Amino acid sequence: MPEFKDMLKYFRMRENLSQSELAEKLGVSASTISMYEVGKREPDFETEEAIADFNYAKLRLVEAHNTYDLICNHYKLDKYNGFDDNFALDFFDAITNLKKKER
Repeated sequence: MPEFKDMLKYFRMRENLSQSELAEKLGVSASTISMYEVGKREPDFETEEAIADFNYAKLRLVEAHNTYDLICNHYKLDKYNGFDDNFALDFFDAITNLKKKER
């Protein structure tokens, strides 16, 4: 199983973020991210949660865009010109809420 240090670096690089950019998003210093990635330091629980939340938000956004694309393609709809990340998340939440009501 990959170690935390390797997974953190993988996710950071996958998002094309520098250590400084990721540090800013997580509320820690760039040197802290560097120490995590070389295994000299482990994050505290709050930082682990922030990392998990950051990655969950990215995954949720990808799922929102994919859902929108699938629905537009299935029903042969033109995509909304104002489509952006906020629209995608609102759309995804609306679809999710409809699914919950159907149950």
